[in-house]
Amino acid sequence: MAKTYEEINEKIRQRKAVVCTAEEIVDLVRQKGAEKVAEEVDVITTGTFGAMCSSGAFINFGHSDPPIRMTNILLNDVEAYGGLAAVDTYIASTSKSPNPEGYGGGHVIEDLIAGKRIHLRAWGPGTDCYVRKDINTYITIDDLNECYMFNPRNCYQNYNLATNTSDRTLHTYMGKLLPRMKNATYSSAGQLSPLLNDPHLDTIGVGTHIFLGGGEGYVSWQGTQFNTETPEKNGVPVSGARTLALIGDMKQMDRTYVRGLDIYGYGTSIAIGVGVPIPVLNTEVVERASISDEEIFTNMIDYSVTSKNRPVLGQYSYAQLRSGSIEYEGRKIRTSSLSSYWGARKVASELKDWIERGEFELTQPVRMMPKEGKVKGLAVKG
Repeated sequence: MAKTYEEINEKIRQRKAVVCTAEEIVDLVRQKGAEKVAEEVDVITTGTFGAMCSSGAFINFGHSDPPIRMTNILLNDVEAYGGLAAVDTYIASTSKSPNPEGYGGGHVIEDLIAGKRIHLRAWGPGTDCYVRKDINTYITIDDLNECYMFNPRNCYQNYNLATNTSDRTLHTYMGKLLPRMKNATYSSAGQLSPLLNDPHLDTIGVGTHIFLGGGEGYVSWQGTQFNTETPEKNGVPVSGARTLALIGDMKQMDRTYVRGLDIYGYGTSIAIGVGVPIPVLNTEVVERASISDEEIFTNMIDYSVTSKNRPVLGQYSYAQLRSGSIEYEGRKIRTSSLSSYWGARKVASELKDWIERGEFELTQPVRMMPKEGKVKGLAVKG
């Protein structure tokens, strides 16, 4: 039986909607079958909580007296972009502070959400309409006119399993990789991950209402490096494929779901909790969302190879990875996750609670995502 967005939202408003997490759907479909579950369930909630480097925030400070056109901006000694209008800026999660080490834009964003005082220093050229040339003050998120997260690339559909065949330790965005394949790291919520539960984005598009960092947000566009040409197994990609660009008001967010990161030997970043509700419009939606960790695979890649075309050493399911170890050519390799499955479960559960309480309705996308997308490389001459 097909359903519409409006029918589902009416049930949400009446607090009669039946909501399950993507984790719960796996067992439910095994017990009852997809067709029966599609009749009974209205919304499936997904979740992920991990590093999302391509993230940041737009901020408007408001004007000082006399006003200033900021062209050089530091927030807790982290450089923010000074090429926007007079008192607008964008701070990126991977921008680093020279002092202290290990502190960056992701930490500034976390501290703003936590209500902490942030040291603002800014300089400008001085003009007839913006006569002030420098400013040195402290701000909190409550002092700001607007403060919203805008993330060009979040929620990678899948990602590599990283290992290292060389004789030296590597420090990468996939964490510490020990020599001679003594460990392997991965970063996905697997069966809970938003884009693995809607692998061809049949329900997720521009305007989709989401959980972002503990507050409400929206899908604003396809993410950068949006790729539909990756190989699939069991109907889902086995490596990085589709991504989402996301937007949300930081004044609604909760520090629990937004944390600055210091990835040793690599740099700073940010971890964000994202939850996407999937409307049960038909049986096919349930069939796609009932995929389990046993059925979702990723490629193991050798990160000691410096070329972007790193060799694939094998494929492993997320059930195997979450067991704590895998085998490769007779050797046992310890596995660990850079994303938090506990956090992903918490995101999906909280979003479920919001919907059940009638506090969060679904939105029908105003534009669906491209059916074709290819990632291009940078040509370097010489």
